[in-house]
Order: sequence, then C-alpha cells, then structure tokens
Amino acid sequence: MSSSPVRLAVFGLGMASKPHLEALAALRGQVEVSGVWDRNPEKVAVATETYGFPGFDSPDAIAADRATDGVILLTPPNFRREPVQLFARAGKHILSEKPVERTTAAATEIVEICEAAGVKLGIVLQHRFRAGALRLAEAVTAGDLGEISTVRATLPWWRPQSYYDSPGRGTIAKDGGGVLLTQAIHLLDLMLSVAGPVSEVQAMASTTPLHRMECEDFVAGGMRFASGAAGSLMATTATYPGAVESLVIDGTRANATLLGGQLTITGHDDVTETIGEASATGGGADPMAFTCDWHRDLIASFAEAIRTNSPPVVSGRDALQVHRLIDALMLSSRDGCRIDVETGGATNA
Repeated sequence: MSSSPVRLAVFGLGMASKPHLEALAALRGQVEVSGVWDRNPEKVAVATETYGFPGFDSPDAIAADRATDGVILLTPPNFRREPVQLFARAGKHILSEKPVERTTAAATEIVEICEAAGVKLGIVLQHRFRAGALRLAEAVTAGDLGEISTVRATLPWWRPQSYYDSPGRGTIAKDGGGVLLTQAIHLLDLMLSVAGPVSEVQAMASTTPLHRMECEDFVAGGMRFASGAAGSLMATTATYPGAVESLVIDGTRANATLLGGQLTITGHDDVTETIGEASATGGGADPMAFTCDWHRDLIASFAEAIRTNSPPVVSGRDALQVHRLIDALMLSSRDGCRIDVETGGATNA
C-alpha cells in the first residue's frame, strides 16, 4: 500500500468550505490539496492566500488533472449533478456536502452515476465522527445498553431571519427543504447509524411566525423503529438563542445521552461513564461556530478509503436512508397520517 498523500481538490468555496479548508490544512502530509476552485475568483484568491493551497482555473482543469485523486464537492444542493457527472467520468472519487441532492430521486441518480463510474461517493455527515458518537456506536454494538426501548432526537437550534434572507435559502428550488434536510439531517443520520432503520413515522411540520421562508422551520413527530423501539423527534431553527442537539437512547441495561459531542452512559446499576466534550455544534446564530475536528477525521477517513479501496464510512447509498426518513416525515405532515418509511405509503396502524 502506497504511503503517498491522497490528493483532493476542493470544488466550491461557500459558507460550508471553512471547516473543510481548516481540516485540510491540519491534514497536510496525509492529505494534500491539489487545488481549489469557485466560480468567484475572489474566493479562490482568499483561500489560496489564507491556506497556501493552489487554485484551479476551471472544473475541467480539475477533471483533467491526473494527480487529483478525488474532489470535495461543496456546492449548494441544486448544483450537484453536473459536477458529479464531470468528475465521475474523469475517475475522481467524490466527497460531497449533505444532502446528496434536493430530492431522494435526484440523490439516487447521483449515487448511481458514481456507482456506474466505479468511483467512491462519500457524504459529509460529520457528526458520526465526534468522540461521543463513536463511543455510542460501540456501546450499542457491544450490547452495553441492552435492548433499545426508546429513542429521542432533539434539535433546538436558532437561525435569525437574515440567514433565510440569503437568496434561495430555505427554498425547495435551492435547498430542497427546511430544518430537516438542511440542519437535522446530521442528527437523523447519526440516529439511524446507531439505532437502526425507522419503519414508520407520524409527524407535523410547520413554519413558525419567527421566520419568513418557504419551507419548514419546525418538525415534531413519533417514530417506530424496525427493531420495535419507539422514538420521538423535535427539530427546529426557531428556538432562540439556540441550544445543543441531543440523542437519548433508553435501553434495558443503560441510558445513553449524547449532548452535542459529549456522551453520558448511565447503567441501571448507576455506574456512569462520560466521553467527549460538550462543544458548540452550530446551533446558534452562527451556523459555522464549531470545531473542524469532525471534518478533519471525516476527510482523513475518506482519504483512507481511497488509499485502501474500501467503502467510505458514510457512502452515498448509506445517506439515501436518511433522505427516505425525511421524505416520510414531510409526507406524514402533509397527509396527516402514519407513513411507512420504506414504501412511502400510509399505514393502517
């Protein structure tokens, strides 16, 4: 196995690029940046000056660069298919920001484009890489919690109106949805990765008076997991000034509470274990107010997948599971009934 650094290009330098660029700077020697590109040359100039990364003149230059192994795709959800096609045809592996696309159908198409081209598609769902989340996954796999009985996912975040005043923000055309697809997708993906698939949901979505926007800024609902466990969800960007999201799992042997990046496991014998640190996760007015450590570990993991020809920790096909769950929650709210997540149809329960 070659020890040469994996070389990644960065495509798109919007708001989401900051933690990626900081993470890549921290990974020098393990991951090298072959170049950055954005349709705005001024952003390229700032990135090259700040981080010392070279710039690319065009997307075609990235595709043609034989030294580039993969591309970190940081474009908005409405600009994914075209670059994915370009880079997949050129044999470049792709690490894409979430969501995969605005709709599950479009997301599935992107997954299939990459699979047909034989390139890896990883998705930036970095909350899986927090220390507390990693320990939670270990605890569930090892049976430390016993049989999972209930799951509670809560995301009490805040976004000011100025956030939604940005062109296209919170619209179907650009983002594909509101709080579920843009913010809660991280928590929901983590929930599914540790608690298993959800079989059915019943939910209510709303846009509160706190925001002028097309899509939802509040969702609440119940979930039934395939394992039989019961669950609840509350996600919003209308809780001022914003608080840390949580994932609470009650098992027959222990309770696990993940608050931001900090996990506390309390056994029924009252023995407590605490892992990780409570840290900002972007739940307040500044959506980028969090450490780049999780992006660093995610990018390093993706580079290792390229180096060893192994699947990414969060593949594009894996991410389709959370897309289907979000679809079911929104459909349940629209139709006022319980929805089967797998089929998208109403249940008789």
